[in-house]
Amino acid sequence: MRGIPIIQPSTFNIQAFTSRIPRREFLCQSALAAAAVALLGQEAFTASRPQRPNVILINADDLGYADLGCYGSDNISTPNLDRLAREGVRFTDFYACAPVCTPSRAGLLTGRYPIRSGLTTVLFPNNKVGIPDTEITIAELLKRQGYSTACIGKWHLGHLPQFLPTRHGFDYYYGIPYSNDMGEIIDGYPNVPLMCNEETIERPAHIDTLTQRYTEEAVRLIRAHGNRPFFIYLAHTMPHKPLYVNPRFKGHSRGGKYGDVVEEIDWGVGRIVQALRDEGLQRNTLVMFTSDNGPVFGKKEPGGSADPFSGGKGSVFEGGMREPFIARWPARIRPGGVCHQPASNLDILPTLVTLGGGKVPKDRGIDGRNIAPLLTSSARLPDYAFFYDVTKPGSVPAVRFGRWKLRMEKGRKELEEPQLFDLDLDPGERRNVAAQHPEIVADLKKRITAFLQSLEGESPLLLGGGRGRLASSPSPTQ
Repeated sequence: MRGIPIIQPSTFNIQAFTSRIPRREFLCQSALAAAAVALLGQEAFTASRPQRPNVILINADDLGYADLGCYGSDNISTPNLDRLAREGVRFTDFYACAPVCTPSRAGLLTGRYPIRSGLTTVLFPNNKVGIPDTEITIAELLKRQGYSTACIGKWHLGHLPQFLPTRHGFDYYYGIPYSNDMGEIIDGYPNVPLMCNEETIERPAHIDTLTQRYTEEAVRLIRAHGNRPFFIYLAHTMPHKPLYVNPRFKGHSRGGKYGDVVEEIDWGVGRIVQALRDEGLQRNTLVMFTSDNGPVFGKKEPGGSADPFSGGKGSVFEGGMREPFIARWPARIRPGGVCHQPASNLDILPTLVTLGGGKVPKDRGIDGRNIAPLLTSSARLPDYAFFYDVTKPGSVPAVRFGRWKLRMEKGRKELEEPQLFDLDLDPGERRNVAAQHPEIVADLKKRITAFLQSLEGESPLLLGGGRGRLASSPSPTQ
């Protein structure tokens, strides 16, 4: 392990700490402490550098757009996330780059549409592929700037050793390598492993306690931060089905079991923010919250809400890809902001790398852009084309530019004629206005063509074989 947050021996009592955790996690925590002490001789970042934020990026799983109070929920109580929004900025038009887990997470961590990395479908435990070693993650770029990096929670970019977070920029990993529904039921839990770094410490993972344990792990890292900036990527397992909730939250929500699960996530956000306050870190810590894709609607189990949008997980309707996004950074973000300009999880890499004092790679197509001005001021950036679910060679199911959305496919079948929607007036995508605006249809088609041309020359690691190589040009999305 390299670059783990520095823990001073005078303040770190390993015996007292481990007395409060199960033995199966003792090895994990002991390894962390030993590596931390070994790093005491390493040079920390110098005080002459400009102050950069600590970053905590929280990514929920299958959370609906309307599942938080600050996004309109009237039956799920989320006071901590609502407060985060009041004290920061809330985006109304923020997108995941894909409507399912693996491609969305690949895009978030690399700033590139998943077609570029080849992570175009959901990975399962029998898959032998994962994130290519040619990809560069947020964690790798921030490490170059002296950040300690940790991944907590669901990874889902490959479970074999060469694909794990510890091989892709993260100093420390604690979580499950894929979704909580991928395994036969054993003792009441799906047979999913809980890992620390590259070792399995519990199988099956007790999923009903994961939200709490992820939260406490994040709190512990915050308290052990030392004198280096840190990046914590907290990817919750919930509210992905099957739903599991800690007994202390069971039956608490008017939103049923699904609401209980979301309210426990909200509790965790509150615990993390309180830890930042306790450590005197809240002013210069950027906390971001979003989700990987839209909700799965209730059948056997209750599901989330994407109101007022159509569709959910797996679709390129707004409900499948438009997500909550909240950012709080008291040192730079003014409270009470609401941003209506479209942005996406592809923008997180260039934004965090720039704020961290680094430079975005220029040797590959980076599809996101730095949206720090949208976070820290009332500025408006030039309109930017966003392409929905770019996971199939030669295909773009939909594109958005400004208020307009052109849909080329429906249910993965190409439409005979593209459909155009004015999302400002028709967020539910119910009125096709292509006939009234042929010039806008033509313009958006040209943007799709230009984007597809930008992918030429790349040979990504598509599932089934091959190795990725670098793109020679960026994406022409403006």
